[in-house]
Amino acid sequence: MIFVTVGTHEQQFNRLIEEIDNLIGSGKLQHTCFMQIGYSTYIPKHCKWSRLLGYQDMKRYMTEADIVITHGGPSSFIEAMALGKTPLVVPRRSVFGEHINDHQLEFVRFLEGKGFGILPVYDLNLLGETIGSLKPRSEKSVFFGNNESFCSQLEQEIAKL
Repeated sequence: MIFVTVGTHEQQFNRLIEEIDNLIGSGKLQHTCFMQIGYSTYIPKHCKWSRLLGYQDMKRYMTEADIVITHGGPSSFIEAMALGKTPLVVPRRSVFGEHINDHQLEFVRFLEGKGFGILPVYDLNLLGETIGSLKPRSEKSVFFGNNESFCSQLEQEIAKL
């Protein structure tokens, strides 16, 4: 199962929702899918969805998912990592009206450069190919098994900016 979350920011993320829906609908992806679509205006035709989810429901979907796809907000992809997943992270972009600026893009690029164990997807034309190339992850990340250590290291890196 693929689980997609776009977070709770009050702008649409139609670009991601529509791409996943099209990949499922065309048969290019042979997965079931559940999406948390937030304030997106595109309504999925081939996936189950909800606008918003409570924390326990979000965690349950992430736990059950084989593949987790998130926006570039850290609480979403860090939660996936804490559950032993390697999240595909698609940053919201201001040019598409998905956020007020490109801080998600900048932050995801920063973390990618530090080797934080996410799989950034900057070009949605490559999303299906990226999903198709994923290997199952057999164990939790040791680094993210300790949230306090991670938060401390993340704070140190942010302070360097």
